[in-house]
Amino acid sequence: MLCQEIIDIIEKSYPEKYALDWDNVGLLAGRDDKEVTRIYIALDATDEVVEAAAEQGADMLITHHPLIFGGLRQVTNRDFIGRRIIKLLQNDISYYAMHTNYDVLGMADLSGRMLHLHDAEVLEVTWDDGSQEGIGRVADLEESISLAECAEAVKASFNPGPVKVFGELGRRIKRVAISPGAGKSMIGAALGKKADVLVTGDIDHHTGIDAVAEGLCIIDAGHYGVEHIFVEDMKRYLEEHAQGIEVAAAPIRHPFVII
Repeated sequence: MLCQEIIDIIEKSYPEKYALDWDNVGLLAGRDDKEVTRIYIALDATDEVVEAAAEQGADMLITHHPLIFGGLRQVTNRDFIGRRIIKLLQNDISYYAMHTNYDVLGMADLSGRMLHLHDAEVLEVTWDDGSQEGIGRVADLEESISLAECAEAVKASFNPGPVKVFGELGRRIKRVAISPGAGKSMIGAALGKKADVLVTGDIDHHTGIDAVAEGLCIIDAGHYGVEHIFVEDMKRYLEEHAQGIEVAAAPIRHPFVII
C-alpha cells in the first residue's frame, strides 16, 4: 500500500481541515509514493523514536506532535530537528503528523470515554459546520465524588504516574472537564462550562492557584500522561482500516521521572 493510500485512510476520519490554524499536520517529510508495509506510531518524533523506526524497518512514522512546527530555513546535522529529518530521509521513512485534527476528532471523545463521561459536550468549539467539534469534553457525573477520588480515577484510567492536584481534596466534584495536552488555555472554557475540575497537563503554579481561586480545581496528569492514549488508539485504527500493514507502537515511556 502506498503512503498516500495510508494518508487517505487516516484523513477519511481525521481530515487536516480540522487542525487549528497554528498547527502543522500532514506529510512533513518523505515520499507519498513510498510503498508501505510497516508503520511505527509514537507520540513524539524523538531521537529514540526515529532510531527505533529505522531499526525496525518502518516505511512510515506517524506521530501526534509534529516534529516541524515553525518554518525551517535549513535542514542540516547542526541541530536536533535537522538530524532527525535527515535520519528519516536516509532510511526512506515517510513522516506524517496528526495533531489538533486528532485532538478534535479523536482525543476529545476518547479521553472522555476513558473517564466514563456520558453525554459529554465539546469543551471548546473550534469547528462548526452544522455539527460542533472541538477540543476537550465536559459532562456531569452520575454522582458526585471527592476531588481525591477523581484524581484516583484519572490515575486508574490513564496510568500517568503521579498527578498534581490543585484544590481541596475533599471538595465534591460533579461536573468534569478534560482537555488532554497543555491545558492552561482551556481554563476559561472550563469555567464557562461550569466545570468543578479540569483534567489536563502542563499547569504551572500561578495558573493552578488562580484557577482554584475562581472555583475550578485542576488535576494535572501531565502532557504525556494523558495524550499517550493516541498511540494505541491509532494502532487499533490502522490495524482495522489498513489490513495487511504491520503496525508497531512505541512503548509508553514518560519523558521525565519525579524523584
